[in-house]
Amino acid sequence: MATTLDENKKQIRNLVSRVLQIDPAELTEESRFQEDHDADSLRILGVLAALEDEFDVSIDQSEVIRIVNLAGVYDIVAEAAGWRQ
Repeated sequence: MATTLDENKKQIRNLVSRVLQIDPAELTEESRFQEDHDADSLRILGVLAALEDEFDVSIDQSEVIRIVNLAGVYDIVAEAAGWRQ
């Protein structure tokens, strides 16, 4: 069964909230991980590693600069997984 965009987004939100140790309800697509949720650079790298493991993708470490909010994370994973062209 194909996974929908909404299911992918929910899975990503849950993964990010788990790594950042915050309630998923606190995350919005625009809330900034470092500024709004006190995430340090190690947690951001943890998000990158968790995304690679969860979605079986390879994400270049240069992409870490885009891991600032959920919208950026969705884009990175979608590109790496080939969800959209």
